Amino acid sequence: MDIFEKIEKNPGPLGKYSDKAHGYFMFPKLEGQMSSRMKFQGREVLVWSINNYLGLGNLQDVRDEDTEATKEWGLAMPMGARMMTGETNYHNELEKTLADFVGKESAYVLNYGYQGVMSIIDSLVDRKDVIVYDSEAHACIIDGARLHMGKRFVYAHNDMEKLEKQLQHATKYAEKTGGGVILVTEGVYGMSGDLANLKAMVDLKKKYNFRLVVDDAHGFGTMGERGAGTGEHFGVQDEVDVYISTFAKSMSGIGGFVASKKHVIRYLMYNMRSQVFAKSLPIPMVKGVMKRMEYILNGNKQKDKLWTIVNALQKGLKEAGFNLGNTQSPVTPVFLSGTVAEATNLSYDLRETYGIFTSLVAYPVVPRGVILIRLIPTAMHTLEDVDYTIKAFKAIKEKLDEGAYASEEMKDAHID
Repeated sequence: MDIFEKIEKNPGPLGKYSDKAHGYFMFPKLEGQMSSRMKFQGREVLVWSINNYLGLGNLQDVRDEDTEATKEWGLAMPMGARMMTGETNYHNELEKTLADFVGKESAYVLNYGYQGVMSIIDSLVDRKDVIVYDSEAHACIIDGARLHMGKRFVYAHNDMEKLEKQLQHATKYAEKTGGGVILVTEGVYGMSGDLANLKAMVDLKKKYNFRLVVDDAHGFGTMGERGAGTGEHFGVQDEVDVYISTFAKSMSGIGGFVASKKHVIRYLMYNMRSQVFAKSLPIPMVKGVMKRMEYILNGNKQKDKLWTIVNALQKGLKEAGFNLGNTQSPVTPVFLSGTVAEATNLSYDLRETYGIFTSLVAYPVVPRGVILIRLIPTAMHTLEDVDYTIKAFKAIKEKLDEGAYASEEMKDAHID
């Protein structure tokens, strides 16, 4: 069969909805300056779908730094990969700041977080080694594990008993091959908002020989007393062997970093294919992150603003009877029951009637019959935003229970 004929007949589990969802539920366009209120389809909406946790992308002096650095250097400099022609003092300065902040000997700036995680996993293991990871790990972790040409074991989400069994299997296998074991986990799970049980994982290190790799995309800047992440939150950051985060969440930028022992970072610098064979992060983005770090290092009042909104939103939704699962982070999932058709009708009503823009997740991303509306609180939001949103959610829940969103087919909101 011709490849193009095949993909036309089978566009994929999400692509099959594109005829009705493209431009509205999928690939929507939010317009205007990044804020808690933006334009969607020409109307102002209250936005709960942008990972600008600390609101740093909205601060004028941060935007000024972005602008001035771009004027001075342009978006191309430095050209080339870090190993060849992309190394600068700015990258080195940021790396030292990040390493000190997360309590590691050394750090390395990545051009992209997603590719960085994949490449780190791929670099750390060879055929003899074993990867153990959570069933609900982010796609970048799963893709990194798929690159592995050796053995891998997956355990039920956050189930420490199942994890220990898989570590037993991994240990036996590694003993046969002469390889090692890495356990890869998120710090904060981006869909459900719950935290990896890092304390229990660290305790397991006393019984089994493995290295702990934490992708803390949603934890850096939001978790821990100083915002140094989920490891700091649990008091086990010293036992995290490889710490990874992105600049695309709390830093409202692009890129990421990895931190560990000096010899591990040096090894990764020379072996991560996504960095060795790809362009260095441009200087304006590096300087922009340095400016953002000033806010975190100087007491992080933005984090306090964030958590004021988080606590008010989650408390209000719980008191209104909504199921938020086991979130312990700013990520605020609202779990409802219904079909894909009901999910799209509900989301459409939320946007068109109430002017609230949220991320909708339905089957096949979550189990059939589950509707997940994910809210991302930020320091940009206000308590008035929270009150209005809770009232709107009460209204749509009543409509859902009364069958107002029932339909044979998903809402057709396709926009070319």
